[in-house]
Amino acid sequence: MQKILVGRGLVYRLEEETEADWWEVEALYDLCFAPGRTALSSYRLRDGVPTVAPLCLTLRDDEGRLAAVIRYWPALIGEEDVLLLGPIAVHPTRQGEGLGGLLINESLAEARRLGWERVLLVGDAPYYGRFGFRRLKGVEMPPPTNPDRVLGLELKAGAWAGVQGTVTRAT
Repeated sequence: MQKILVGRGLVYRLEEETEADWWEVEALYDLCFAPGRTALSSYRLRDGVPTVAPLCLTLRDDEGRLAAVIRYWPALIGEEDVLLLGPIAVHPTRQGEGLGGLLINESLAEARRLGWERVLLVGDAPYYGRFGFRRLKGVEMPPPTNPDRVLGLELKAGAWAGVQGTVTRAT
């Protein structure tokens, strides 16, 4: 995926994350979340699991500076495939420009096009609710995760119906 996006008088290049982007993307995550971010329970679900590459996107300004990133990972609830969104980060100098929302909307549209049915994340309901995410009851992330922050989105109508249990690593 490659797109040129124009917003608020600025031009951005949206592309799939490449191997060459890895260190710069990791540095942005560390800047936004601190190096201890990998101790979070959601990282245990990502450890040793390849990303869903077509959904891991970078957003660069017209001078090539990394402005925002998003990643997705496969996970399981029982036998059901789940797309785990996160992390998403926007450079502190670019926050408030709508770049996080842009990445979420673009990546969810691509996930739907690729045939994914449901998306899971751990986050703030007031922020993610505007994209259609709702609290999931009966879905448990590894501890210590606040159950009120476990949110889901259906990319296909009824995709979360009957899906309950503990989220585990995809194999």
